[in-house]
Amino acid sequence: MRGELRLLRAAAIVEAASLLVLLVNLATVHWEPVASATGPIHGCAYLLAIAATWAGPAPTRARLVALIPAVGGLLALRETRRTPTT
Repeated sequence: MRGELRLLRAAAIVEAASLLVLLVNLATVHWEPVASATGPIHGCAYLLAIAATWAGPAPTRARLVALIPAVGGLLALRETRRTPTT
């Protein structure tokens, strides 16, 4: 579980940071190259967060919240840390 948790943490941070970059870009200058470069990074981080959650012995609630777009990785990380595993 240790490796999956580390991967989930990295994916959740990249997912949140890339979403922040996309939203700031949209609210300010709306440069197409920024959206074109950051969008796929955000999508890959989202999919990686789902895969990392489902790869380990995560609780069912963590697996379900990982599917929520934009913040699923952070929520799954919180649920995984909150629920003790046996």
